[in-house]
Amino acid sequence: MLLDGKRVLITGGTGSLGQALARRILGNEFGSPEKVIIFSRDEAKQHAMRLDHQCLQSATDEVIYHNLEKVLEFRIGDVRDYDSLASVLREVDIVFNAAALKQVPTCEYFPYEAVRTNIDGPQNIVHVIRQLGLPVETVVGISTDKACKPINVMGMTKAIQERIFITANLRAPKTRFTCVRYGNVLASRGSVIPLFQEQILAGGPVTITLKEMTRFLLSLDRAVDTVLAAATQAERGETYVPRVPSARVLDVATAMIGTREIPIRYTGIRPGEKIHEILVSEEECFRTIERDGYYVIRPILPELQRTGSEAAALTTEYSSKDSPLDQKALRSLLISAGFIAEG
Repeated sequence: MLLDGKRVLITGGTGSLGQALARRILGNEFGSPEKVIIFSRDEAKQHAMRLDHQCLQSATDEVIYHNLEKVLEFRIGDVRDYDSLASVLREVDIVFNAAALKQVPTCEYFPYEAVRTNIDGPQNIVHVIRQLGLPVETVVGISTDKACKPINVMGMTKAIQERIFITANLRAPKTRFTCVRYGNVLASRGSVIPLFQEQILAGGPVTITLKEMTRFLLSLDRAVDTVLAAATQAERGETYVPRVPSARVLDVATAMIGTREIPIRYTGIRPGEKIHEILVSEEECFRTIERDGYYVIRPILPELQRTGSEAAALTTEYSSKDSPLDQKALRSLLISAGFIAEG
């Protein structure tokens, strides 16, 4: 199996995706890894994750003493720093790059900080592997819908990350570089559902930017499924995109409010925000195929393209505005995900 006996690195491993990915990997559904290394610069989140993994409510400092001897290992470091990356990449077979600055308004106000993490970080990964000739087998870059036809700094930097990893297949040909691209993850930090839950508990108002706004509805498990599918199946330079439902944000708020008398207030679009999410652009349609329930965008570089008989899976862009769920289907989805109660 993919991860049997492998040493796995998750950069940004204390984030929502990183933690979910680590749990799934440690569950051995893709093989039994020798080591899973969580690499991030937040010692507090690492400590909380360590306690959670050991099923401890609290602990003194000794929980860290045998860190290097455990399957789940924690390393303090930053993808912005070449040397700290070099020290950990020497020891791994598979890399999941989940390190990112991902909040759209924050990136708008601090664009160069987004460049340092979202562009310099991936470039450092490629640079270390190439310069040191490391035998890393696979690198999976985690991207976003905002990288498709980008209008904000976060999307622009993630679009460049995609191209860095795709091109890396030519620069470091012994390593397979692939990407995944998906929209906002339900219930992840900074997403709309936790915000709505807090606002509803406080009695409102529930804030929505625009009535027309739509979003794809992607669970954390589905995001992890996409990452692991790309690691397992993707060819060099391919980008995996999950096929998921979408909904109007107003309908999500209405379903979560239910019969409660809670007002909705419209705040206007935020800096850099899109009205609709787009996961595959019109320009990418002709080189997008379907594979095992995913859209797969083939690489843009001719050196990485291969001949195949698969027909293009799309004739127009893949956007959240196209087929949003009706209220009944949306309510059913939110109930099954545990975000609202049945009845």
